[in-house]
Amino acid sequence: MSVHIDIAGLRPERVAVVPSPLAELGMALHALSEPAHHPGLQGWVTGVRARLDPHLADRMCEADFLWRTTFSDLFMPFAGIPGRSTLPCGTLAEELDLLDKLTDEQFVDAALEFTCALPYCSHGPDALSDAEIRRRALDLAAARGPQQLRFSERLLADPPRIRAWLRQFLQDCDEAFFAEAWSRLRHQLAADARHKTDLLRRKGLAEALAAASPAVTLDEAAARITVDKLGDGRTATGDGGLLLVPTSLGWPHLMVLHRHGWQPLLHYPVGSPELAAPPTLEQLALRMTALSHPVRMRMCRHLARSEYTTGELAQVHGMTAPEISRHLAVLKKAGLITTRRRGRYVLHQLDVTVVARLGSEFLEGILR
Repeated sequence: MSVHIDIAGLRPERVAVVPSPLAELGMALHALSEPAHHPGLQGWVTGVRARLDPHLADRMCEADFLWRTTFSDLFMPFAGIPGRSTLPCGTLAEELDLLDKLTDEQFVDAALEFTCALPYCSHGPDALSDAEIRRRALDLAAARGPQQLRFSERLLADPPRIRAWLRQFLQDCDEAFFAEAWSRLRHQLAADARHKTDLLRRKGLAEALAAASPAVTLDEAAARITVDKLGDGRTATGDGGLLLVPTSLGWPHLMVLHRHGWQPLLHYPVGSPELAAPPTLEQLALRMTALSHPVRMRMCRHLARSEYTTGELAQVHGMTAPEISRHLAVLKKAGLITTRRRGRYVLHQLDVTVVARLGSEFLEGILR
């Protein structure tokens, strides 16, 4: 499972690394709504919440489905401008002006992304023009509660009114807490953008993508970028460009905008505590499966305490050496044990640091 971006024909000058204040505000709202996703931001979240105006806090809950799950593509409107070449702007006000340039259909579809399972990677009917899609959207909104249903009804009835509501809300958030945060974060993001741009020029796209995240790889022969995520998706740059947008608040999320007709975009965390080479989702699944077998769990109890040979493990567990060898092979393939030779003996031991990381790696993998 992964997201693929077809970059056939993409010219180097059409790849841009640019911070976005509106995307960072979207991530800030997400962190405030789901602080458990972002343990490193607990102090900042607590401080913002403590001084937040109660009226603004209520409005934040009114449409939190736009940013609670992750955050809506509405926070990256530059990707939806026709021509698929518009870049993020230097100020929040300029990017809010771009939000106003989205069509009503684009605005509503993006706002309903987490409420109604509209076609994302392909073109299809929209909730404004199709009565069945509209009914389905409201049914699913109702399942999320009366507050989300009311908001969705207002959105479908009068998109310009909700667009104005959202713009005013975001401006109020900027005044209340985001402007101060952005004044600090923008310098780190600008430095990262300069570094990635330099990599692009000197070493090429593959190096820049690898520096953005080890979960992003480039197959130059196939002209395809693959993002290792628990989800399927496909898009293409076509005659447009590719955007890389850094975030200081985003870890562990690595997001790919692959909405049909929009410019492909990678939204990646910088300055994150992630490992230099986190396991792929396939490796993570191998490790979880390897440890789920009761025999291998009992073997790990011994291997965590000391080194054992295959013969010793066979004797301890009352099994044959070939049976033990097969279980050791599974653990080794998953990267959970280390081996070393001492004379004619091969000693096996559990890599406790890898096992200890599994909890955080699992969380990072499913939130990526």
